Amino acid sequence: MGKAHIGVIGLAVMGRNLVLNLNDHGAPVAVYNRTWERTREFLAGEAAGRDIRGCPTLAELVAALRQPRVVLLMVKAGSGVDAVIDQLLPLLASGDVIIDGGNSHYRDSARRQAHLQATGLRFIGLGVSGGEEGARHGPSLMPGGDPEAWPLVRGLLQPIAAQVEGQPCCQWVGEGGAGHYVKMVHNGIEYGDMQLIAEAYDLLGQGLGLDAGQLAATFAGWNQGVLASYLIEITAAILAVRDADGTPRVERIRDSAGQKGTGQWTAVDALELGVPLTLIGEAVNARYLSAHKGERERAAAVFPALDIEGAATVLSATHQGNPSIQDVHDALYAAKLVSYAQGFMLLRAASQRFGWNLAYGDIALLWRGGCIIRSRFLGDIKRAFDRDPDLENLLLDDFFAAAIRQAQPGWRRAITLGIQRGIPLPAFSAALAFFDGYRRACLPANLLQAQRDYFGAHTYGRLDAPAGQRFHTDWTGDRRERTVDE
Repeated sequence: MGKAHIGVIGLAVMGRNLVLNLNDHGAPVAVYNRTWERTREFLAGEAAGRDIRGCPTLAELVAALRQPRVVLLMVKAGSGVDAVIDQLLPLLASGDVIIDGGNSHYRDSARRQAHLQATGLRFIGLGVSGGEEGARHGPSLMPGGDPEAWPLVRGLLQPIAAQVEGQPCCQWVGEGGAGHYVKMVHNGIEYGDMQLIAEAYDLLGQGLGLDAGQLAATFAGWNQGVLASYLIEITAAILAVRDADGTPRVERIRDSAGQKGTGQWTAVDALELGVPLTLIGEAVNARYLSAHKGERERAAAVFPALDIEGAATVLSATHQGNPSIQDVHDALYAAKLVSYAQGFMLLRAASQRFGWNLAYGDIALLWRGGCIIRSRFLGDIKRAFDRDPDLENLLLDDFFAAAIRQAQPGWRRAITLGIQRGIPLPAFSAALAFFDGYRRACLPANLLQAQRDYFGAHTYGRLDAPAGQRFHTDWTGDRRERTVDE
């Protein structure tokens, strides 16, 4: 038996499926797990009869690999990754490659690359999306780190990735923590997409009165048009499932959403970079609010639905047109466009901050297959950046601008319906507020600047003065204005 082409450490679901995927594509694999029993069960089960060899120690794993050695870590993100790397260091030689395929924070990946580069080892932080099904049959892979490592692993990673129109959903992203950063933004967009779909589901059911069968049919129909995506597809499937007594299964699921923190990472990083990632931030906050189940139940008793009837009547008097299923569709589509526009704003800011030179159109292609946010319109994003590689914002592209114009009336009617019925629409509303702010040449921030100057002498600029020239008013004294040298 010859040397294995790659070693995989960690045989939980994702690790096992990636091992099988690698072996399906002709790579002999050596595997190690902290507990030998899990390795033994894997070899006797799914890996039986395959060119997959189990190694009871890390030293034996390393010895089983051809040179330069490639080791893929599929262990829980955090200190566990550092612990395994520390154990590998004395066993590996200069030029060997360590790949971290976990959901690591991009700053940890940047730190690990710098540390390993100093020892002569090469490091890749590999974003992996698609869950267990993607890992088994074709995930979206986002590699970043040491560019010298990419030629050594490209032949291993690209064949196992999802393939769309003959192209692998796996391309080099950039140095340092770029791979895991792109994966983090992917996860943030995923949070936003899921929240938007949940709000559409709520509007259709609670706002327009659709039953479970109609809801399932509506989402199935949407999946044939511009909203076609994996998340819309599975939403239709979920809504069609019923318990034995005929009750839709989803109606009996506790309305308290979990999360693993990557959406929070995205929102926090956006704040640090000064990017208005409002929709994803609201999606994260919506999950936090859902976790307060008992408190919400008590609040529901204090503020019953009847309290909003008077307000709904007043709003109806000024509401033009009756909201429809198409309005909810348009609101979902427009808000989704804003979500992706914000996500790529964050990628642009990070690329500039860290010197990554990210290829935004190619990143969109990485997400077309295998991953949770795969959707039809990712190809439209690629074409937008092909038309203008320096595009400041997707909303300025002709295709996206036209789509927003067409969807805007229904978007506003759908949100008005939510306000009338007391249906919370944090992501729909955040997207519209961002759009309305983005399209305004002038915002009320002039008053904010005057307030800041009033209480803190922070100074301000004037529209009729050169950019960069600063002024201060003595607001509580003679109210004279003077120029300020900074």
